[in-house]
Amino acid sequence: MCGILGGVWSAGKLHNKKDKIDKALSLINHRGPDDQGMEIKSLHNKSALLGHTRLSIIDLTTAGHQPMYSRDERFGLVFNGEIYNYLELKAELEKEGYNFNTKTDTEVLLTAWIAWGEHALKRFIGMFSFALYDFVKNKVYCARDAFGIKPFYFSITENDFTYCSEIPPLLELAVDQAEPNLQRSYDYLVFNEYDSNEQTFFKGIEQLRPAELVTISFDSNNKLIFEKKTWWSPEKIQPRDVSFDEAAEQVRELFLQSIKLHLRSDVPLGVALSGGLDSSAVACAVREVLPTSDLHTFSYISEDVKRSEEVWVDKVNEYVNAIPHKVYPRSNDLSAELMDMIKTHAEPFGSTSIYAQYQVFKKVREAGITVNLDGQGADEILAGYNGYPEQRLASLLKAGKITSAIHFLNQWAKWPNRSKSNAIKLLIQSQLPDFIYPFIRRLTGKPSQPSWLNSRYMRQHNVHFKENRRTVQSGKEGVLSEYLKQFLNKRTLPALLRHGDRNSMRFSIESRVPFLTIPLVEYLLSLPEHYLISNNGETKCVFRKAMVGIVPNEVLYRKDKIGFETPQKVWLKQIESDVIELIERSSIPFLNLEEIKAAYLAMSSGGSHFDWQVWRWVNYISWYEMYFKK
Repeated sequence: MCGILGGVWSAGKLHNKKDKIDKALSLINHRGPDDQGMEIKSLHNKSALLGHTRLSIIDLTTAGHQPMYSRDERFGLVFNGEIYNYLELKAELEKEGYNFNTKTDTEVLLTAWIAWGEHALKRFIGMFSFALYDFVKNKVYCARDAFGIKPFYFSITENDFTYCSEIPPLLELAVDQAEPNLQRSYDYLVFNEYDSNEQTFFKGIEQLRPAELVTISFDSNNKLIFEKKTWWSPEKIQPRDVSFDEAAEQVRELFLQSIKLHLRSDVPLGVALSGGLDSSAVACAVREVLPTSDLHTFSYISEDVKRSEEVWVDKVNEYVNAIPHKVYPRSNDLSAELMDMIKTHAEPFGSTSIYAQYQVFKKVREAGITVNLDGQGADEILAGYNGYPEQRLASLLKAGKITSAIHFLNQWAKWPNRSKSNAIKLLIQSQLPDFIYPFIRRLTGKPSQPSWLNSRYMRQHNVHFKENRRTVQSGKEGVLSEYLKQFLNKRTLPALLRHGDRNSMRFSIESRVPFLTIPLVEYLLSLPEHYLISNNGETKCVFRKAMVGIVPNEVLYRKDKIGFETPQKVWLKQIESDVIELIERSSIPFLNLEEIKAAYLAMSSGGSHFDWQVWRWVNYISWYEMYFKK
């Protein structure tokens, strides 16, 4: 687990960048404090930089130093991530005649590319972003894992290409003056949309999307050629005809196999435990695989008793005989560490729950654990959260199963925090013609051009005022299946994975997500919809069946899961004076700050209902002050 930094520049520009390169590498030292490597090579009359900071996880010797080169030095690699099935791939490559000098997964990745080219990508079970240089063909191949677990940011200026694991180093190396991306700012402030496409919050800096491969080359005039393709897509997954019991057995086998692979490490491991099904399944599966090893768990405990999951955390810890570690964040902690967290992420984010996660990883570091397993991604591949009722109902109605739809609606609504009226409202809203949607938003008090936004300024700067409707074009499969496939790497999950990467790497922790492997995801998303959410409204149905005997039944079938929830309203009220001071000293041309101040005070005092909009204001203004205040 590491940080990567590099690029290909016109040779004459290099002498002006040496000090900046050193500073840029120092900005990602937290991603890899154990070792650092930086080399400059020649590539097609250009200067090629290969920079790396290493967090040693597998093969702790100097053999894992990067950049790493092939024996003939044709290929050079800088790599961030882990290839969990590297031992199996290594054995296969050895049978094909390849030899190895190290025990690292880095050398396996490099050799696999030499042997199989880009076809190697689908064979990796792991998380990765890397840049691989071919000094004979004068090309650079840059790739990101299937789900975007590991980041890859880049900038193209004239005929120069620069990349990094995080944004701040690119501001040093590739951007003359940082400017906000106003379209991305609008998307976030109005719709809470971010990490949904290649754009970042900084103009001129983009990111590879999940499962993207980029090839950088040069024509005869030394002009940079940028070619991009997607090497895997969930939308190509085909439906599977299998019984429910057979599916549960296969899911059990795939999940336990994933856990075994994710436990490969030469340093201590822990598990993030919230008390819900996903994290509990990870902890219990680890205990199933490692019956006698020490098992450390790390949990956020809400100060609000009504939101606390501590009783469930304690049940799981007792069941697996874990060594528990708990954090109890308070509002004064948020105030003290807000700017560090914003600096850590370098871009705005959606809620204060990200701060709770930040505190958990801080605790992991304090406990001396380097690798932590997490349940992230389960909700997106198992139809979790509230079970996507509008999509499931739409699937049944599309198939002409009206009686089944009525039954599902009635049963779904019996679960906590659900209602038939809400499901019907969501269903109707999802079926409305696009031209009606803007009127609905205005009626509900959430117009696409709110009064606190300087719409004229945004319009002058070519910002598109969209309605952000999350429509799904249903194909041959059900609406829910299509929804899960299309949004797995386009909406919710990419943002959650970004949060996890920045929070963990801030404290030099490797966060692993065993739900997110291609074999497990492809299998789950090939199953009939009612295997994921049952006809009685139970979410993650097939996974619950798969975990019988591994996870305690009272955890498997609990109905009152709260989620990773923080007392955001209380927190934001308690830091009111800090927020008001922030707003009053700020000057942002596209925000009506006086109106924002009045709206914040109204929410803080209870004069209006709490809305996550208030956090987006606080987060965005703080971020803007950090990067653009003159």
